[in-house]
Amino acid sequence: MRLLFLYMIFSSLLSCSTSERVPVNNPPPPPPPGGPGKTWLALGDSYTIGQGVDAADRFPTQTVNLLLQAGINMNNPDYIAATGWTSGVLTNQVQSQNPPQYDVVSLLIGVNDQYQTHDTTGYRQRFTGLLQKSIQLARGKKENVFVLSIPDYSVTPFAASSDTARIRLELDWFNTINKSVTAQSQCAYLDITASTREALYDLNLLASDRLHPSKIEYRKWAVRLMPLVQAVVR
Repeated sequence: MRLLFLYMIFSSLLSCSTSERVPVNNPPPPPPPGGPGKTWLALGDSYTIGQGVDAADRFPTQTVNLLLQAGINMNNPDYIAATGWTSGVLTNQVQSQNPPQYDVVSLLIGVNDQYQTHDTTGYRQRFTGLLQKSIQLARGKKENVFVLSIPDYSVTPFAASSDTARIRLELDWFNTINKSVTAQSQCAYLDITASTREALYDLNLLASDRLHPSKIEYRKWAVRLMPLVQAVVR
């Protein structure tokens, strides 16, 4: 009789415990911080596409990685750029590809205008058109467009047998043009030319082709560009 009584108490307690259990539901994952990632379109030539380095070492990609580390939600950059492009070719490519609008647009173009055509007058016209198109692609926000000066390849082993003084002088002409046009449009301008001239004394700043910048040089650009971009996308 006592055993029956203990069994009834135990069953009652078990029934009560079971009926009072609350099912555990895992909460849904939190949304990504900051909503959709900011977008970047990089326009240019071999210096933009990173000839001679891995895709992860291009200066736009390195800049985006620095922004991500700072808590800015950024997508990987999109590129309209290729080795050998002049400002005229880039203009045609932008027109034919008809890209959408972006949060950030960078523009670096002109070395092949100097190398192939030496046409400063035509370059002014084409660069002006490209910069105005860049502003349109940046949702009409001129403060979201970033122009970089043309690197000076006269200091590289590639140019050692050429008239390096002439190359440097002509690149200064082209950079005077793109800097002036950028100032008139009130866009940000990053002068990286002096930095690239340090390769005269440090070959680690050049890629294996001994012409284009290495990832170390591109990192220098990214470090300087990052706070400028951060100020408009935060």
